[in-house]
Amino acid sequence: MATDAPPPPEASTDTRPAQPTTEAFTAVQESAEFGELRRSYRSFAFPLTIAFVLWYLLYVLLSNYAGGFMGTKVYSNINVAFVFGLGQFVTTFLIAWFYSRHAAAKLDPKAEAIKSRMEADA
Repeated sequence: MATDAPPPPEASTDTRPAQPTTEAFTAVQESAEFGELRRSYRSFAFPLTIAFVLWYLLYVLLSNYAGGFMGTKVYSNINVAFVFGLGQFVTTFLIAWFYSRHAAAKLDPKAEAIKSRMEADA
C-alpha cells in the first residue's frame, strides 16, 4: 500500500541581502565616509546646477529684454537667440555626461563600499 509522504522541506531560495537595522542606517549616515560621499556629490552637483540655472535665466532675460541683440544674425537665418537656444541643449547633455563620469569615478565606488559593508554587517 502506497502512502503519501509530505515533501521534504526545501532550502531557502531567498537570495536578497539581509536588511540592515535602522540603527545601522543612522550610524552610516553619521559616519565620516558617508559625509565624504555627500560632500563629493554636493561639490559637483550644486555648482553645476547653479551655473546652468544662471545660464538659462540669462537666455530668458536676454530673450525678453534684449530683442535686438538676440535677433542679430550670425549666419544666414541663424540668429543669436537660436545659437543660445541650441546652447541650452548642448549644456544639458554635457552636464549629464560630466555627471555620469564623475559618479562612476568618485561616487559609485564610495557608495558601493558603504553598501557592501552594511550588507556584510546585517
